[in-house]
Amino acid sequence: MPETGIETGIEATPKTGIEIEQRVTKGTGTTAGFGITESSLKTEAGTEIWAEAIAGISIETETGKETDLEAVAGATTETGIEKETRATGGRSLKSLFKGMVESKISEAITKSGLRQWKFKQNGDTGQKTIDTDGHDTRAHRFEASTEGNSNQPTTNTKEVKKKHQDDMLCKLGLKDYYPSRITLSTVLQIGKDSITDEPIQSLKKLPWRFIKRLMMVNVTTSISELMGERDHNVQESNTINPLDLLTALFLCSDSFLQQEMMLKMSMCQFAVPLLLPNCSSNQCTLMLWAMRDIVKKFRPHSLTDSEGFVEDSIVSTPMPMVSFVRLGDCSLSKSQILNKVLSNPQQYHDFFTHRDMECGDVPRRISNGLVEIAWYLPCGKKNLDIFPEPVAVANLRGDIISFDKQFFFLCHISSAVFVIFDSSTERECNLLKCHGAKLFLVENCSAKTEDNDDARKNLASALKLKQHQILLKNKRINEANFVKKLRSTMKDVIANHPQNMTLEGTSHPAHNMGIAVDEDCTKCQKAKRSAEEITSGIKDVVKYKEDQLPLQGKPCRDLAKIEKEECRLWKAGDQPIEAYKMNLQTEKQKLRQKQISYKITEAMQCFITAISNESKEERSYFLKWLRMNLDATARSKLSSLRDKYKLFFCNLSENKDKISALDEKISNSSLGVEHFMREMGQLYEASCFLPVSNESHERFHRLPSLGADLLLDGIPLELVDGDASNIPIKWVTDVLTELHNKVMQKSRVRVVTVLGVQATGKSTLLNTMFGVQFAVSSGRCTRGAFMILIRVKEELIKELSCEFILVIDTEGLKCPELAQLEESYEHDNELATLVVGLSDITIINIAMENSTEMKDVLQIVVHAFLRMKEVGKQPKCHFVHQNVADVSADDKNMRDRKVLLDQLNEMTVVASTMEKQNIDRKFTDIMEYDLKRNNWYIPGLWQGTPPMAPVNTGYSETVYEFKKSLIEVLKSCKDQKPCGNVLEFLKWVQSLWKAVKYENFIFSFQNSLVAEAYSNLCVEYGKWEWEFQKHMYQWLVNAETRISNATNQPLNLDELLSSLIDKASKELTSQEETTQKKLTKYYEIKDGHANLVERYKATFERSIGTVKIEIKNSLTNKLTAAIDFQKGMKKVHEINLKHKAMLEEEVMKLLLQCRERNDELSEEKLKEEFENMWEMTVAAFNFKGLEEQNIVLNVNSQLRKKLERHAGFVNMVLNETTDLTTVGNAQFNVTDEHFSCAGLQGSVPDHVKREAHTKSQSVIQHCKEFILDKQGRKADYHETYTRELLEMIDDKLRDFEGLRTTAQFEVDLKLHICGFAAREFQQMHKDFIAASDPRKHLEKSKLQYCSDFIDLYHKKDQSLKKAEEFTERCLKPAVRQYVNKALGIDIVDEMRTGKHSVEYSTRSYFQHSILKQLLNEGDFNKYLSFIRNDEGFVKEWIFKCITEQLSKDKTLLNLEKKRLETITKKIQAVIEKTKKETPANTTITKFIESVCSDLSSDIVISTKDLGIIQDSTSVEEFTKHLQYYAGDLMKTLTEEYSQGGDIRKKLDRLPFKPQDELFNRVFGCGKLCPFCKVPCEAGGKEHKQHHASVHRPQGLGTVRWSHSQHLAVELCSTDVQSDGRFCSCDTGGNNHPYKDYRKIYPDWSIAPDSSVEASDYWKYVMTTFNERFSVEYHAQPADIPETWKTISKDQALKSINEVFNMK
Repeated sequence: MPETGIETGIEATPKTGIEIEQRVTKGTGTTAGFGITESSLKTEAGTEIWAEAIAGISIETETGKETDLEAVAGATTETGIEKETRATGGRSLKSLFKGMVESKISEAITKSGLRQWKFKQNGDTGQKTIDTDGHDTRAHRFEASTEGNSNQPTTNTKEVKKKHQDDMLCKLGLKDYYPSRITLSTVLQIGKDSITDEPIQSLKKLPWRFIKRLMMVNVTTSISELMGERDHNVQESNTINPLDLLTALFLCSDSFLQQEMMLKMSMCQFAVPLLLPNCSSNQCTLMLWAMRDIVKKFRPHSLTDSEGFVEDSIVSTPMPMVSFVRLGDCSLSKSQILNKVLSNPQQYHDFFTHRDMECGDVPRRISNGLVEIAWYLPCGKKNLDIFPEPVAVANLRGDIISFDKQFFFLCHISSAVFVIFDSSTERECNLLKCHGAKLFLVENCSAKTEDNDDARKNLASALKLKQHQILLKNKRINEANFVKKLRSTMKDVIANHPQNMTLEGTSHPAHNMGIAVDEDCTKCQKAKRSAEEITSGIKDVVKYKEDQLPLQGKPCRDLAKIEKEECRLWKAGDQPIEAYKMNLQTEKQKLRQKQISYKITEAMQCFITAISNESKEERSYFLKWLRMNLDATARSKLSSLRDKYKLFFCNLSENKDKISALDEKISNSSLGVEHFMREMGQLYEASCFLPVSNESHERFHRLPSLGADLLLDGIPLELVDGDASNIPIKWVTDVLTELHNKVMQKSRVRVVTVLGVQATGKSTLLNTMFGVQFAVSSGRCTRGAFMILIRVKEELIKELSCEFILVIDTEGLKCPELAQLEESYEHDNELATLVVGLSDITIINIAMENSTEMKDVLQIVVHAFLRMKEVGKQPKCHFVHQNVADVSADDKNMRDRKVLLDQLNEMTVVASTMEKQNIDRKFTDIMEYDLKRNNWYIPGLWQGTPPMAPVNTGYSETVYEFKKSLIEVLKSCKDQKPCGNVLEFLKWVQSLWKAVKYENFIFSFQNSLVAEAYSNLCVEYGKWEWEFQKHMYQWLVNAETRISNATNQPLNLDELLSSLIDKASKELTSQEETTQKKLTKYYEIKDGHANLVERYKATFERSIGTVKIEIKNSLTNKLTAAIDFQKGMKKVHEINLKHKAMLEEEVMKLLLQCRERNDELSEEKLKEEFENMWEMTVAAFNFKGLEEQNIVLNVNSQLRKKLERHAGFVNMVLNETTDLTTVGNAQFNVTDEHFSCAGLQGSVPDHVKREAHTKSQSVIQHCKEFILDKQGRKADYHETYTRELLEMIDDKLRDFEGLRTTAQFEVDLKLHICGFAAREFQQMHKDFIAASDPRKHLEKSKLQYCSDFIDLYHKKDQSLKKAEEFTERCLKPAVRQYVNKALGIDIVDEMRTGKHSVEYSTRSYFQHSILKQLLNEGDFNKYLSFIRNDEGFVKEWIFKCITEQLSKDKTLLNLEKKRLETITKKIQAVIEKTKKETPANTTITKFIESVCSDLSSDIVISTKDLGIIQDSTSVEEFTKHLQYYAGDLMKTLTEEYSQGGDIRKKLDRLPFKPQDELFNRVFGCGKLCPFCKVPCEAGGKEHKQHHASVHRPQGLGTVRWSHSQHLAVELCSTDVQSDGRFCSCDTGGNNHPYKDYRKIYPDWSIAPDSSVEASDYWKYVMTTFNERFSVEYHAQPADIPETWKTISKDQALKSINEVFNMK
């Protein structure tokens, strides 16, 4: 520590009397220097100070004026002297009088504004310095600041000190934090200052930089080092003494931050405050509480032979103390000498701050009176140790005359007190007399005093000192020899006069001397008593845990084993799985009942009461006391157990059993706060099994709130029970939920986790990086996983997108205690998978000396990352290589990094093989990895040999750089994925833990967040797919309209088809690109958890391509059919046009003939004349129309072509079928010949035939619907219809693959369907030819021609009539057709956006809605229909839903009116436009043609039924009437639609059937689970894996036990995790393990139930309708487990709500 302040200027020359000198200082203070004469004293400001005081003392100033000081002597009253005498322990009045005079001078100097001064007294050989506090000190110069209110007179020393402290706190920016207002939690918060190192511009930044470095155990935390980082452009007045900063910080820190600072300082081997001065109270405080957390481990030489060691709290460890103090002014640096005494010759270390350190010479303002303490602890190596036994070294800052209380205290507790001085006075000698026996005088001899042996003898005699108690330091003795001498003296003291005393024991003398003790506060003492109530009764740790913490241990481990067994079913053997699961449930309930039966123990009662304290401070004190007491107990017990272990190990062969028992006892002797927290969690979990009304349930319901409070207070929460290897899900869930509520839902977290081999410094790394307090003491290696919350400061929340960082510390992989267990590798895999899955960043900690185990660790880690890649999690990974020299790491380890990557690639292949995945991948394929950025090389923790080694600067600096890098990575995370809150973190905990409990992780993973993200993606994809399809359907409608209107245009139809197909292809490509962009954009959005479903992206990309292909094929077929239809109709159209022209010509001839007659012909006569003309004209016409084609032959030909790949047997069957129309009249029956007996042991099981029959009927029905739909369109047959039909059958036949059907089955089924198709298509063709017959067409128009003939004869105006006819016969049918074509799309949109839109958004939601409705109705027949023929059931369900929705609130009418309004407005607009653009001399025919042309892109208008239009008819009148009728069209059609009618028939007549579209959207691929027949719910058309949210008991899929015919109750979601086997057609009749079901059904992923209750729905259904299902399936009723019978309807509903994630 500094011994002098910064001094510049001229040194005072010796004069007679007292010399006062103004020092030149940097900063804002005065800088003028002046000498002092004997006459008087005066400052530059003109202030007179003093006159003469006593004989031999005079004051001189520059003016030469002399002032009498007798007034001073007179002012020193007797009362004052007596008072001062009592205070100083009876020192001489003369000495007191002189001291008081000097005090008066001090006050006057302060009043004058001088910054720094000193005086010499006549006859004194030493230089005396007077500080402005009135203290007489040696070798220490003080400042009297001119800043602030320096002109105000200060008459009270205490006030001056207080002012100094206030000024210092203000200068450091700590005024608002005094006293004790800086908390540990505040310091640990992560803000911008945590990751930046800007130069210190102001002293106000200095305290926070110091704390930041200290929390990271950085040796450069030394305040002098920090001051060296300051901006050197800043004025020197902003510099302070390092000890002042330290004192200020301790004064402003709360007890817990003080404790943490002490701990970190001790790790850095810095001396820590023992007595902390406080200028405000003029008191000092014994920092006992602050030092309690310092635990040291050392080996005294007395234990070297036994290789034992001592580990204990430093305050509880008895050891001698040696104190060093200064008397008066001394030029020898006490602190520097001490550093050399304590430092190993090979490595010097600054334990104490001294004057030669940067800023060490800045004058101290508030730290005088500070007593620091450091320890020397031996390592047990004689060649390295300086002292053979531990020793404490105390160092008092300041002169003992000014700080006599501290001096007396040190004398009382020390084995020896070394007093360092330059010279001494009688007064000082008197102060030392009372402690002469313990004193060692160290005189720093000057040239004048070196030979003053008489004075020394007198002093030794006065103090009764022996010769060896006086040490000289002169020029002849160099520092090395002096240090050696000092060490030797100290060793002698320790060996011969030890006063072994604990720091705890110093509190008693402190109290007696009026020294405050920091832990005397009421809250601390109450907390201490509460903790001692719990720990005082601990005699045997193992026994104590059994008695006081009974719910954990074996009961907890047994529960964990049962929970895992429920998932893995390893021990089921031949037992029925559901019965075995029921037994496990019973066992679990018994264990819970056993836990519930325990009464809450006294220890737990005390614990819960203590943490329930409303005072956060007292609660924190309690937890600290409890942890320290438990650690002390554990250390004590472990020490004795280790001693026994060594004893037994000496005779290993005879003591194997004892060693084994001792091993187990050592493992179970760990006892910490986490055990009490764990017990609290078990109490809560057990109480949750009780009814809500139960007293215990009510009593413990508040425990999660307490757990949340502790987590917010920075107390680690156990995530994974280290003893039971289990997560108390209910406890963790409710704690985190409470926490979420306590922080007002602002709980977004980023998660950082560490993984690595045991005892490689993982916890230390996290503690260093984040300043947290994971347990690292001996015997307390982390077990399980613990998490700590660290708050993010407001300034950084936006950048990190989170309010907290959650740090998870884990137990070491490859733990020796678990190594002998069979499942140890799986245990490590589970832990790694869990924490990697929870993390945003995973730190893989690798100690280079453990390279032999590194490969195993890497394999475990790669397993975890591989699993996360598959389930959508993509944590960042950083490898930390510890114990690597930082200087050479970057260059020398480039090859090591390459080797590491090679190993990671190798491990990826191994892990992929074990996970049954694609092995052709590298580590960089499963995660982003950069050789340089993702590898960190960190030096060893200690710089030298512990216990005296400080933390390696390279370690803390590299860890700090690593921390900054991690924060930057976390910042980048927000651009890649949204930050979830603790509830989302909780969902990951739940799902990951469930998944790791199963053996096969990849195929057992289920997560509600992933499920929700997948569902959201399916919803969005459904929208995009519908927009794609809707757009292309609209395009197709327009294209068909154009083709239909091509009859009236001179177009080459083949060229038109080619053009349209080309345009369709371009439009499809454009729409595909648009949809792909939407998918890409969706994955770029950061708030929808799209990152969790990254693995499905390729599936949906393929699905978009599939949609394009399907639409393209459909468009091509429809466009081709439309063109071919137009080609056929073109001939008919030409014939009709020819006949029309000839008829019109004959009518006009007849009209002229009739008009030429003189008589007016009656209407009957006109009709007669017209009839004669008609018969004569029509008789001359050629009515040859379309020729009838042999459609049956076409169907037969395509069928043969489709089957030509089969052998001659098929051809023989086809050849025998001479007439296809005779096939398919009877019902299709499945026979034995339809199956291959190769794998069925010669027989076809009835249930197989029944399944084949059901599926066959479904295919036939589906094909009939297709055929009848084509037939209902009243169009001509096209060969594409048969091609589509055969492709449809082939697609459906894929569902029969598992039934081992033969080629004959395929032929018979296709013949049956094609026979029906041939008949229907042939009839369809005949009907079309009949409808297109020219003669019939002509006959239909006969009345129209007759009417027109009569009107023309009577010369009636045709404008009104033709306007009405055009509207009724041409526009109205076209408008109806337009509405019908658009109505299907509008209905789909209505269903997708209406009240029940959610049900149609995804297949899962639709499944949920059906199951819920079935449950509410409780109709067995509907259940049976749904299970047997889900396709037909769903179609009918959708049809019914559409009908119901369209029937409500005139929904259908509103949709029709909306389309009607659109087209009628357009028609009116076109008529108005044509009216304006048509020339005056135009005809009605031309006008109509113009209107039709303008509307040709929207509607198809046929004018064939308009009859004869005379050119003389007024176009203007026609237009007027047409506008009227067109305007009335909306009204008339609305009235027509308002009539309603059968909605189902109307839907069936629509060209675009909404029921089919909705069915295709929600039914999916239609694949059924091979075991229970539940339908697949996977989204997209090209998913590679089929899956379902919930599976059924297999008996519902007709599965039964072969020996008893009882329906099976087993669930395939359970069986696939068991050791059971199944036999089916697909296994060739052989038994196959359920676990390997994917070898038989590789495209099915059957995940285990997310919980025992997940399948309650189907359990309830089977239990309810067991008898009826057995009758329908011709089987025996299932043996229903008893637990199923307790499931209620509400529980069934709850189960599907949870499974389908319905909130």
